[in-house]
Amino acid sequence: MGKAKNGKFGGLGRWWGVLTFALLIAAWINSVAGPAIVLTLSIATLLWCAFQAPVPCKAPIRGRDDGCRNNAYGLMLGCRQVRQHTWANLRLLFLRRQVREFCKGLFSDGPHTVATLAGIGSFLSGLLAFVPGLAA
Repeated sequence: MGKAKNGKFGGLGRWWGVLTFALLIAAWINSVAGPAIVLTLSIATLLWCAFQAPVPCKAPIRGRDDGCRNNAYGLMLGCRQVRQHTWANLRLLFLRRQVREFCKGLFSDGPHTVATLAGIGSFLSGLLAFVPGLAA
C-alpha cells in the first residue's frame, strides 16, 4: 500500500501545472479574462513543464538505449539520484550534435508527450496573449 503524502497540499505540490493548464484553457474559452491573466498562466504552465513535471529521466547512459529510468523533474532537468543526470537533458540543448537526441526524447513516452504538448500550447498561448491583434 502506498504511503500518503504529508506535505501541505498532499500530492498537489507536483501537479500544480495541470491545474494552471486547465485554468489557461478556461481563460481562453471565457473571453472575460484579460491578456495579463492568460500570459501569467501561460508562463506558469511553461515553467512547470520545463522544470517540475513528473517524467522519467531518460538521460543518456552508456550501454542502454532507453536511458535512465529514474523519476525526473520536468523536461529540462534529469533525476536527482544520479548527480550527473541533474543537468544532463538541459546540457543536450547546448551541444550542437546532441539537440536531435533531446528532441527525440520529447515524444518518447506518454508523460513526455503530455508535458511537451502542454508546454508548446502554453508557449503559443503566451505569444497570442502578448501580441495584440494576433488572435482572431
